[in-house]
Amino acid sequence: MAFRWKNDLTHADVTPEAAFLNRRQIIAGMAAGSILGVGGKAQAQEALEPNAFEDITNYCNYYEFGTGKSDPPKYAGQLTTDPWSVKIDGLVDRPGDYGFDQIMEAMTVEERIYRFRCVEAWSMVVPWNGFELADLLQMAGVQSGAKYVAFETAYRPEEMPGLAYPVLDWPYVEGLRLDEALHPLTMIATGIYGRTIPNQNGAPLRLVVPWKYGFKSIKSIVRITLTEDEPPTSWNKANAREYGFYSNVNPNVDHPRWSQATERRIGGGLFSRRQPTLMFNGYEEEVASLYAGMDLAENF
Repeated sequence: MAFRWKNDLTHADVTPEAAFLNRRQIIAGMAAGSILGVGGKAQAQEALEPNAFEDITNYCNYYEFGTGKSDPPKYAGQLTTDPWSVKIDGLVDRPGDYGFDQIMEAMTVEERIYRFRCVEAWSMVVPWNGFELADLLQMAGVQSGAKYVAFETAYRPEEMPGLAYPVLDWPYVEGLRLDEALHPLTMIATGIYGRTIPNQNGAPLRLVVPWKYGFKSIKSIVRITLTEDEPPTSWNKANAREYGFYSNVNPNVDHPRWSQATERRIGGGLFSRRQPTLMFNGYEEEVASLYAGMDLAENF
């Protein structure tokens, strides 16, 4: 592709690892939303006092392991991530099951430093390790009739205790328009801070779409399907009024239960100043053309 992402973030902008992996110190006593989403203007962060390793992954959203923030780190270790394969099917030239090792051998894994934002106006900057989703789709060969990409999370009741509860219509599913999926900012993450992604954060393959809210970044992907029609997505099926198909970060469109116009940076403490949320999470120059002519209040 001719377009390549122009990174304006540096390691000085990265949310400290302890702050990224353990938000309990900051969010304790506050109503918290999704663990990971997207947003924020890049600014240097003040480091939090490091936590013990057993604490640093103790605040997560991954409902397949329970709805409590400490449930995923408690139970996600049960998830078998080796071996792992992803079924790629639908409108592709080479459908089949692609093994994790096969995928990794074919990909150039790079570090990408992205702004990342949760739904309830907390933001961070995270260095992901991974590869462009477009490269994976190229392996399978996208056919001309494909317009959307559907994703599906692992469904393993024997390893995921949260599946016993009808919080969502399992398995968890998500979707992107094909041009969104092929955009160079859209990546499959395999690591954080140069380390393998912990199970509770979506190991071994997790989608990252940094100009959208975090629930679009589906975890532990086992299936990718190229389709002509817009695919269903879990949170949109559960509550279409609150969670649209696109879910782009947009300070001008409030969530029905809270404003999304401002955000507070993780790492700045409970009393850090709020700052304006950036359109498309700061990636407006790169992605606004994808939505030219669309009513973004209607197509939220």
